[in-house]
Amino acid sequence: MRGVGPLLAAVTLLWAVIVLVSQVLAEPPLSPVVTILAGVVLTDVLILGYGSTLRGPRQRRARPRARRPVPMDRDDDQERPEGLTDEVADAAVALLMPLLGGDAVSITDRQRMLAFAGPGHDHHARGSALYAPARDEVLATGRTVTVSGRGEDVIGCPEPHCPLRSAAIAPLSIGDEVIGSVTVYRGSDDPPEPDLVEAAAGILSLHLALAELQVQQRLALDFELDALRAQINPHFLFNTLNTIASRIRTDPEDARQLLVRLADFFRYAIRQRGQFADFSQEYAFVRTYVTLEQARFDDRLHVEYDIDPAVLGVEVPVLVIQPLIENAIKHGASGNVGRTTVRLRARVDPLARTVQVVVRDDGVGMDADTHAAVLAGRQRHDHGGVGLSNIRARLELLFGDRHTFEVRSEPGAGTTIHLEVPMR
Repeated sequence: MRGVGPLLAAVTLLWAVIVLVSQVLAEPPLSPVVTILAGVVLTDVLILGYGSTLRGPRQRRARPRARRPVPMDRDDDQERPEGLTDEVADAAVALLMPLLGGDAVSITDRQRMLAFAGPGHDHHARGSALYAPARDEVLATGRTVTVSGRGEDVIGCPEPHCPLRSAAIAPLSIGDEVIGSVTVYRGSDDPPEPDLVEAAAGILSLHLALAELQVQQRLALDFELDALRAQINPHFLFNTLNTIASRIRTDPEDARQLLVRLADFFRYAIRQRGQFADFSQEYAFVRTYVTLEQARFDDRLHVEYDIDPAVLGVEVPVLVIQPLIENAIKHGASGNVGRTTVRLRARVDPLARTVQVVVRDDGVGMDADTHAAVLAGRQRHDHGGVGLSNIRARLELLFGDRHTFEVRSEPGAGTTIHLEVPMR
C-alpha cells in the first residue's frame, strides 16, 4: 500500500507540467480556464488511478498492449514528432530534472537523443545514438521500466566514466504509437520513482498529441480547400466556353477578353496558397467570376457592390466569397425568368474586430427542405449544396465558434447569406 507522500508529489508534478505545457510550450498559451479544467480532470484521473492508502495497491496490467512500431528508416525530419522542437525538448528536460528528483533527464525519439540535461551531457549529446536494452523494451512495449547499474548494457552509456548509475524510462506516445522516451537518471543505485516519470511522460505526450491534432487540423483545412477547388462547377466552365464560342464571330475582341478572364479565374482558384488572402484579392476574383456570368445571362443578371474600403486590406478565408455569389446566381438568375439582382456587402467592425459579408439575391429562394439539404450538403450540385456545406465545415475548422454563417431563404423572396469572421 502506498503512502500519501508520493501521491502529493505526483499531484504537484502534474500541475507543474500542466502549467509548463499550457502556458510555456503552447503557442498561443491556453486560457487560465482551460488550464484549470485540464488540471482538475487530470488530477482526478491521477488520484483514481493511483494506489494510495485510501484505495489500496493499484493493479498493473499483466501484459502491456503492444504499440504500433514507427518505421526506423525515416529521415530525421520525419522521425521527430510535431511539437517536439529542440527548444521545447531543452526546456522540458531543464524543468523536469528538479521536479522529478533526478540528477539528469533525457528525451529521445525512437533512434536518437533529442535533449539531455545534467551530468554526462558531454557524451549524451543531441543526435547521439541510443544504447540501453531497457529503452528498446520501453519503445517496443510502451511500459515504464527502471534499471540500475553501470555499463552500456544497463544504463545505455558506452562511456566508462559516466556518473549515472540508475534510471527510470517511460514512453512518449501519441495515441497507440510510441514515438520516444523520457528518462530520468540518478548517480546512485536507487532509481527514480517510475510513477512520477510515467506521469511526466504522459503530460508531455498530451502536448505532442495536441500538436499532432493541430497538424491534422491543417491537413483537414487543406483537404477542404482542395475540395472547394475541385468542386468548381464544370457546368460553369462549359457554359462560359459556349458563351465565348458564340461571340467569336460576332465580337471577337469581347470573346478574347472573356477568355482572358476565364484563364484568370482558374489561375487564381488553382494557384492560391494558404488559407487566407486579402479581401481585395477575393473581391477581384468575385468580379472576374461575375463578369463571366454576366456575359452568359446578359441583362437578366445585375450585381451591386457595397464594399467598405477599410475591408480591402483585411485577410479573409480564400475561396469563400465567390461560392456565395455563385450560390446567389444559381438560386437567382438560373431559376428566374426575369431580372435578378445580387448584392454583395462587406464591412469591418473595428470594435468587435470582425469582418461582415452579406450576399443577398431577389431570386426564387428555397423552401425549408431545400434549405436544410443545402446546409447539410445533401442537395444536388446544381443547387450549390456541396459548396455551402464545404464552406461551413471549413469555417468551423478555421474559427470554431468564433464565426457566424447564416443562410435565410423563402420561396419567392430570395436568399440572404450572412458571414462574420474574426479579423486577423
